[in-house]
Formats: sequence, C-alpha cells, structure tokens
Amino acid sequence: MIGREQLAQMKKGSYLLNASRGTVVDIEGLADSLRSGHLAGAAIDVFPEEPETNIKDFATTLQGLSNVILTPHIGGATEEAQANIGTEVPAALLRFVNVGTTAGAVNFPEVDLAPTKETHRLLNVHRNIPGVLKEVNRIVSDVGANISAQHLATDAEIGYLILDFDRSMSQELKAAIEALPTSIRTRILY
Repeated sequence: MIGREQLAQMKKGSYLLNASRGTVVDIEGLADSLRSGHLAGAAIDVFPEEPETNIKDFATTLQGLSNVILTPHIGGATEEAQANIGTEVPAALLRFVNVGTTAGAVNFPEVDLAPTKETHRLLNVHRNIPGVLKEVNRIVSDVGANISAQHLATDAEIGYLILDFDRSMSQELKAAIEALPTSIRTRILY
C-alpha cells in the first residue's frame, strides 16, 4: 500500500508509523526516504517477515538509522518480557495456591484478600446469580462461625468469594456451601 511513490507524496519532514502489517510498507523504499532526509523518521513494530523467536540475528535495512525506532510487535517476545514472565507467572500461581489471590487474572474475577491472623480460609467459585452471598453467609451463621474477612468479585458469568473464619471449618460446612445450586467449586484453603 505504501511504496516509493506514496512515500514521495508524503510531506517532506513527515514521520511514518507502521503498527499494522509488515507488508503494508515497502521497507527498502522507506529506508531510502529516511536516508535522503525526505522523511524525518519512522517507527516500525511489524516487518514483512516477523521473527518467529527472540533471535539475535534479526536484520532489516532500517537498523542503524538514527531516525528510526524499531520495536517488537509482540512485546512478550523480548528477552526482558520472557524473564519477567518466568518470575511473575510462578509467583501469581503461588499466591493463588497459598492464599487464593487472583489479582492480575484476565479471565477470572480478581480478588486479593490478605490473610488475617488466626483464621481459616474458604474459597468458593459460583455462578453469578443474586443471593449467593446471602446463602453462603446463612450457612456460616447456622454453624455458629464468625466471618473475620470476606471479599467477593464477579464478572458476567461467575463469582469468586474468599471467606476467613474465626475457627476451623468442618467438611460439613464445605459440603453445605458446595451443595448450593450456584456453586461450581469450593475449597478449604487452610
């Protein structure tokens, strides 16, 4: 779409940004327009042949031009991003396993309830229907437990509830909450 002819029609001193598709711009023609000074600069994050991996020998005629910014189209493919992913994902998984936190989740309600001292924790995933929290609290009240902390988050389909209780919870309490018609999954964490 943007070849030498279109580049020549651009106003002298213009900047070209391409974040769409690598084949939209003639890279060789762009490099010539930049070297001649017709274009003041360019920022490109897509290339006619995208690198399949984070390889060090990727080359383009735009490299080395002082008026060009080259960025990877897939930011997660950079070495830095991969290193961060390698530490962030296991840390998030450990937070979920150890305390039930789903902070940072992209397809699940986000709940981040700090553990309260000398309590026991229950996690409940349920269909997002009005009245679920009332039913869960009724069950807790019926067994004489006191809720020390509680956090509920929902999306259009499901809810995620973390409850901290003042005393050890029995399997019967878990079973009663699990038996609610809205429950998907219930777990005693500690």
